[in-house]
Amino acid sequence: MKIDHHLMILPALVVSITFSNAAAPLTVVAANKLNLARPGQTIELSAKQLAPLGAKDLSTVHVKDTTGRELMAQAVDTDFDAFHKTDIVIFQSDFAPNETKAFTVITGNKQTFNKEQYKAFGRFNRERFDDFVWENDRIAHRTYGKGLETWVGEPLTSSTIDIWSKRTPRMVVNDWYLADHYHEDSGEGADFYSAGKSRGCGGNGIWAADQLWTSKNFMNSRVLANGPIRVMFELDYESFDVNGMKVSETKRITLDGGSQLDHFQSFYKPERDGGLICGIGIKKVAGDQKEFNAGRGTLTIWQKVDKNAGMQGIAVIVNPKSLEKETEDKLNNLVLVKCGPENSTSYWAGFCWEKAGHITSADAWKRYVDEFAQGLQSPIQVTVATE
Repeated sequence: MKIDHHLMILPALVVSITFSNAAAPLTVVAANKLNLARPGQTIELSAKQLAPLGAKDLSTVHVKDTTGRELMAQAVDTDFDAFHKTDIVIFQSDFAPNETKAFTVITGNKQTFNKEQYKAFGRFNRERFDDFVWENDRIAHRTYGKGLETWVGEPLTSSTIDIWSKRTPRMVVNDWYLADHYHEDSGEGADFYSAGKSRGCGGNGIWAADQLWTSKNFMNSRVLANGPIRVMFELDYESFDVNGMKVSETKRITLDGGSQLDHFQSFYKPERDGGLICGIGIKKVAGDQKEFNAGRGTLTIWQKVDKNAGMQGIAVIVNPKSLEKETEDKLNNLVLVKCGPENSTSYWAGFCWEKAGHITSADAWKRYVDEFAQGLQSPIQVTVATE
């Protein structure tokens, strides 16, 4: 499946590389057709496009820019096949307005990375009642597994998307769990957000009979990619009631380094045919500054953070062609979209925290979200040819 992403450019690998002369290099030409600067675009190259290199393992693929500088490249398994064979290679680059750039792709030693190079990471956390937690160099999230439903101390049944606010580019979630005081800011940020039974930051459900029907906590998880550029994983949810009909869900979440927004894809299995409407939500907070743009498919919110921890922006971006309407319920601001013919939906959601220093005002957040939405409607155009 093809996924478009907005990301920050990452530093060159500091490794010794021996390049193979077994196949002619490939030239990748990538064109930005928008009159906008587009920092940190992710370029995806499929196994089919890379086939002329003859690489048996895509982790041996390397990418250089026109100056000969090595760019970080990650091989990714997108289909979770039995052998976990990688089938795309991703790398990142900045683009000026209307800029076209060229890259050289070759084979060499298998890629290796050190801890400091990681811009994205995620994992299942059984010791914290089955959380799944993930992050990049800008934001962090968690969502809840079955163990939390029956915890005597503070049980919660919810498929919400939680926010962890961070102001450091380093990967912190393991350290925060280890220290176990992540609700207090010790200088890197904290979990200030209380998502509860709301949809939090982009959680979803099915809209029917004028209400949102939601799943319980996820049952199973699997990681398809885990850095250094991209974390991608899937969550399975048991069947839940949608106005008298049972529907199960598999959710895929992708987050790349440098992005304020995650890519969410939900694949539903209803017990009978019929068009599904997906509702995507943002938790209501008193004093929300809300803006909805149907043409862009964006719902943008600027709101207070709990514990007097400043302000944050949250947003949802959907395909305007599938948009039904904006609405709300008691807990959430909602965007409703028609699911595709295979009962699937795709959207983006995420946040910023002003104290992280990247986006510090409502206007800057609205501009970021608007330009991101424009980029989704006009992805970087990529062609690959042999030299």
